[in-house]
Amino acid sequence: MTDKIDITELQSAIDSELHNRLDQLLKDYPAEYTSMLHYQLGWQGDKCGPDAQGKRIRPLLVLLACHACGGDWHKALPAAAAVELVHNFSLIHDDIQDQSETRRGRHTVWVKWGKAHAINAGDAMLTTAQLALFRLQSDLKPAVIIQAINLLQSACLKLTRGQYLDIAFEDQNDLPIELYWQMVEGKTGALLAACLGLGSLISLAEASQWLALMDFGNMIGAAFQVQDDWLGIWGNDQQTGKSTLTDLTTKKKTYPVLLGIQNQKEFFLQWKSLSSVSEIDALRLAKLLEQEGCAQKTSQKFEQLYAEAFEQLDSLNLNPVRVEPLKQVIRGLFGRKK
Repeated sequence: MTDKIDITELQSAIDSELHNRLDQLLKDYPAEYTSMLHYQLGWQGDKCGPDAQGKRIRPLLVLLACHACGGDWHKALPAAAAVELVHNFSLIHDDIQDQSETRRGRHTVWVKWGKAHAINAGDAMLTTAQLALFRLQSDLKPAVIIQAINLLQSACLKLTRGQYLDIAFEDQNDLPIELYWQMVEGKTGALLAACLGLGSLISLAEASQWLALMDFGNMIGAAFQVQDDWLGIWGNDQQTGKSTLTDLTTKKKTYPVLLGIQNQKEFFLQWKSLSSVSEIDALRLAKLLEQEGCAQKTSQKFEQLYAEAFEQLDSLNLNPVRVEPLKQVIRGLFGRKK
């Protein structure tokens, strides 16, 4: 078994596994039913292809974690398919809850087929994800499979908590920063942690190792969210793919906004007085956040979380050649070369 790995080979294997699992599980199901799932995964409909499929980062992390811990990544393919299906389940339901009409440059499932069908399609994604894990039984003992199922189910439960908090925060002006981190763990960190935990678990790593990799996943999730929150106000529209005014016009409780609220200065006074935020208001609020040091503090927090995450990974003393592809993919998430 070689220490070298080809990312494009992994990506192709992930897509094949997803196709095979859905073809097997949904054989003889109505064509329109399966087409909704295929559409969400970027295989069918207008503008289908790589852009519509997304980056498949989560399944890739499963395979790379398995490889980094000395395992054969092929054995982790069922878990890779499962996390991608869970991710797409959450996207379908999030789009309904957020009333988002587009995703990846296309109409969302609920816009195309209606909310009732979209909810059902999301449920199907979640169920097929759980069933996909059972293909692990050809290579692993039952105790390991049970642990894998527990990891993924626990992540799903945390996803729902994160979504609940995100929705609940919309109507609250004063929000403890501790609840922000709970939301981030649920919406971003939980599934990333599960990906790394599943991959290392399937490699038959020691419990201390796969638990530490899950901690790394949670840290990466937190760092990614804080960076995304910074980009949501001060980023480049062309690079982020969304307006830098949106987070403020929708009064989203992002990290810099919470810092501004905690400051209890001019930003807080204006934020509290506005029942709705126009684009002109958003530009003014962004300037106030910058003047009050919230942009700099957000950037510093991201750098801190990013550094701590990689310190955690390095402390595991994994084979440098085997862990490097995992590091490269994580750095790519943050647009970093080193």
